[in-house]
Amino acid sequence: MTAKSLIAFDIPAVTFEQTGRDAFHMLNDYHVRHLPVVDGRKLVGIISEEDIFNHKLYDPISEYDFSMLRRYAVREHEHVFEIMRVMCEDRLTVIPVVDDQGEYLGMILLNDLLRFFATTASLTESGAVLVLEMNRRDYALGTIARIVEQEDVKILSSFVGTGPDPDLMELTLKLNRYDLNRTIASLERHDYIVKETYGELDYADSIKERYDSLMTYLNV
Repeated sequence: MTAKSLIAFDIPAVTFEQTGRDAFHMLNDYHVRHLPVVDGRKLVGIISEEDIFNHKLYDPISEYDFSMLRRYAVREHEHVFEIMRVMCEDRLTVIPVVDDQGEYLGMILLNDLLRFFATTASLTESGAVLVLEMNRRDYALGTIARIVEQEDVKILSSFVGTGPDPDLMELTLKLNRYDLNRTIASLERHDYIVKETYGELDYADSIKERYDSLMTYLNV
């Protein structure tokens, strides 16, 4: 999945001819905290409510100091993981998309990005969750996958996380079965630490409820 396929074509960018008041109403109408500013097809920057209130409401956008506006953007062929990294690091609610010549193509909404991950990360599939803790040097997903699959269990998705100790990492596995006693025993025989397990049906119901709540929120 690339940036181009996630563009929200139904939301316009702010143009030079519009005023701060226009931009403020657009932020409210589309329930976002940022919007791209364009001059023709040229991306000028990203405007926020704070930028607007630093000027008079009826000042045209063309009079803003664009050297102070953020210029974050992703290329149309960027992978969805890179898009998420940029948006999270810079706390953006939208990210502009440009082509290889730097011309503005459209924007990606954080809500659409969350919806993509929610529907493609196996959140709705039934099965248990295991959290393994290990030294970074011991991480080998291929080896772990072989151990799991030897017990006739499939990995639906995996997530790598870090904690306070930089030498340790957590690997969260969503699996396609609930009964994981043999799988856990096999992992422990290979010296993997099973830190947490979530395998009960009520946990699955809880995950489903949270997924449904997220989808309801994103559709607002």
